[in-house]
Amino acid sequence: MSDDASGVTTAERGLGSGPAGVASFEDEAPGAGRRIQHFFHQNPTAIPAIILLVAVAVFGFVTGGRFFGSLNLSLILAQVTLIALLGTAQTLVIITAGIDLSVGAIMVLSSIIMGKLAVDYQVPVAIAFPAGLLTGLLCGFLNGLLVTALKLPPFIVTLGTWSIYGALITLVSNAATIRAQALDQYAPFLRWMGARIPLGGGAFLMYGSILMLLVAVVIWYLLSRTAFGRHVYAIGDDANAARLAGIQVNRTLLGVYTLAGLLCGIAGWVLIGRVGAVSPLGNQTANLDAITAVVIGGTSLFGGRGSILGTLFGALIVGVFDSGLSLTGVDPLWRQLTVGALIIIAVAIDQWIRRVSA
Repeated sequence: MSDDASGVTTAERGLGSGPAGVASFEDEAPGAGRRIQHFFHQNPTAIPAIILLVAVAVFGFVTGGRFFGSLNLSLILAQVTLIALLGTAQTLVIITAGIDLSVGAIMVLSSIIMGKLAVDYQVPVAIAFPAGLLTGLLCGFLNGLLVTALKLPPFIVTLGTWSIYGALITLVSNAATIRAQALDQYAPFLRWMGARIPLGGGAFLMYGSILMLLVAVVIWYLLSRTAFGRHVYAIGDDANAARLAGIQVNRTLLGVYTLAGLLCGIAGWVLIGRVGAVSPLGNQTANLDAITAVVIGGTSLFGGRGSILGTLFGALIVGVFDSGLSLTGVDPLWRQLTVGALIIIAVAIDQWIRRVSA
């Protein structure tokens, strides 16, 4: 760069005679479709909330108001409690771009350990109950350890552990059910989550539903207000970039799977209260229902995107469709067909929304 006699650089002189703007871009106004796409990208819970409102309105209209009966609404909330609890655990894992196919088996195994220790071995419930929660935690820890240490796909790892935990359920329980009378005699505390708080007019609120809401608030806080939550989203978005940014990827993943296992243990306690007994058959469709709630709730199967509130909406959508189709006398097969269609639509919408950030 050279100076002339007045001390003004040649480069500055050139800039003075050039255009004032450094760079300019065409400001193209986005179309309506693009704005909608951007809105749903910024608000992932909007779609499940809209589907829920439309489903409630349609079933309320078709059933002539029976759908809005206080008893029916209470039953829907009680029905979705387990789905929402397992869905919360599943949401944590799916946000990291993983999946846990063993959440249902961990839930049943935890409930079996609680009931078996308290009734068959007459261990004080103060020990049997934490032992059941510890079982869930250890199962989740094992899942996380296999995913992080062996670098195996979460689908393969949890498919294998689902089979292992299923075998353990049969071995520990001897395929026998612990009945409600035995629980009431030795460990009534284990059935406490199924107790109902009457609200009048036939409406009630199950203690398990209150616990589910408290758990959802805690996990929402973890995901949205802590460094741990930001790390979970970052790993799901791009694990390699997260690692380069200094995030302890393996440690965070281990924490996610362990926490998910503990939540399944809590779900096992709620399962005993909901069923009123300890059964090795448990809730056979709980795993699929939990994944359905998570996907319909807007959590991306590709990771990095999702919310607990969306999962709660997804669980309610499953419950509303179950109740609405039952009240209208529709064949239960239509429930499977409808839920399957909702899953495909939810994934297609997720793909469409993700293009906004591409």
